[in-house]
Amino acid sequence: MTMKANSESQSFKANYARLQEIAQQLSQSDAVDIDQLVPMVDEASKAYQLCKSRLDAVEAALSQRIEQEDKL
Repeated sequence: MTMKANSESQSFKANYARLQEIAQQLSQSDAVDIDQLVPMVDEASKAYQLCKSRLDAVEAALSQRIEQEDKL
């Protein structure tokens, strides 16, 4: 695994973990502190976009690899 791929993997793991933490905080709380809600949603949105971007890149790479092997 290259250093960049390892960094991206760690970034994905960290962002996914943060998404899980935020979701758990929101689901377990009877009353969310309104002052914390917007920053939490912003952070979750950013983490989601980073995770989605990485998943899309992996999906594209796998599709390309499958297409190449189908041509063989």
